[in-house]
Amino acid sequence: MRTAIFALVLAATAASHATFQELWVDGEDEVSTCARLPSNNNPVTNVGSNDIRCNVGGTKAAGAKCSVAAGGTVTVEMHQQPGDRDCTKEALGGNHFGPVLAYMSKVEDAASADGSSSWFKIFENGYDPATKAWGNDNLNKGCGKQEVKIPADIAPGDYLLRAETIALHTASQANGAQFYMTCYQITVTGGGSANPTGVKFPGAYSANDPGIKVDIWGNGFSEYKIPGPPVYEG
Repeated sequence: MRTAIFALVLAATAASHATFQELWVDGEDEVSTCARLPSNNNPVTNVGSNDIRCNVGGTKAAGAKCSVAAGGTVTVEMHQQPGDRDCTKEALGGNHFGPVLAYMSKVEDAASADGSSSWFKIFENGYDPATKAWGNDNLNKGCGKQEVKIPADIAPGDYLLRAETIALHTASQANGAQFYMTCYQITVTGGGSANPTGVKFPGAYSANDPGIKVDIWGNGFSEYKIPGPPVYEG
């Protein structure tokens, strides 16, 4: 049975890729104006590549920066095809189960930053063993949207906001985890003076981390360890 399920998952893989595309700021739809949109919807699979920062082509600047108040809420939005915001379709289908994460990186200029600066995690949603629900199940149920709160105490200025989901349907094999991420260019207003300690990409993830090389289909699977640093609480 497990082999049959795995085969079906592999068959669905190619048709179910996706990208984070749009950003909402405190309920206002900013569409893709400040998103560094990937050139296609394929995942990154090499955690040692610079592409793990902001995706393939992720150093190319977006058309604008989105202004976000410290303590405010942004909503990242994911869909399978560019510009297709049809809520009747899953954001990331094909049993691409996995966590949803968000990071921020303080930069001098969000339009020119290459993602080599330090990143601190501001959100994560992994696996609930009681309901057997994954973080990206919420994306599929909510028209691709995930709300993320911006820490209230961070220093004002430019940041890159990195939205990510990790698909684990083939993660039992080497380099089988699929990383889907997009970086948004934002300018934080207000706030305090906090400059949270961060991690670097590449470097924050290892191919053998228990949250990256994991068999989610095995009979012994009951809990999941989200990769990366702990969430900055502010």
